[in-house]
Amino acid sequence: MEKFFDIIFLDESFEFLSNLERKHSEKILFNIRKAQRIQDPELFKKLNEEIWEFRTIYQRTHYRLFAFWDKINSENILVVSTHGVVKKTNKTLEKEILKARQIRSQYFKDKETPNMKKNENTYIKRSSR
Repeated sequence: MEKFFDIIFLDESFEFLSNLERKHSEKILFNIRKAQRIQDPELFKKLNEEIWEFRTIYQRTHYRLFAFWDKINSENILVVSTHGVVKKTNKTLEKEILKARQIRSQYFKDKETPNMKKNENTYIKRSSR
């Protein structure tokens, strides 16, 4: 089955996954790979016009990885994961959505000026899975 998108993890997202117990991060990555192939709002949900979230529940813990689309061209569509959180309440995480929007703005600003020194948040890790 063909993938709908590739994914890259910005530093903060990569660190979030790295700091989780191995089985928890493996479950999150499993769900991300699944979301690359099937459209399921339980796995990958639109929060507003710019920000989406990867959703995983593992051992009664709710994980969220915030992300946005970078549609380079019709053949190379990227989803950029900005950062992750453990969700502890049913409330919408407005503070985290705002953070993802700010990271998104900086990402595209840095992308427009490739000769500028990159902000720490723009260094990426490409998913190899």
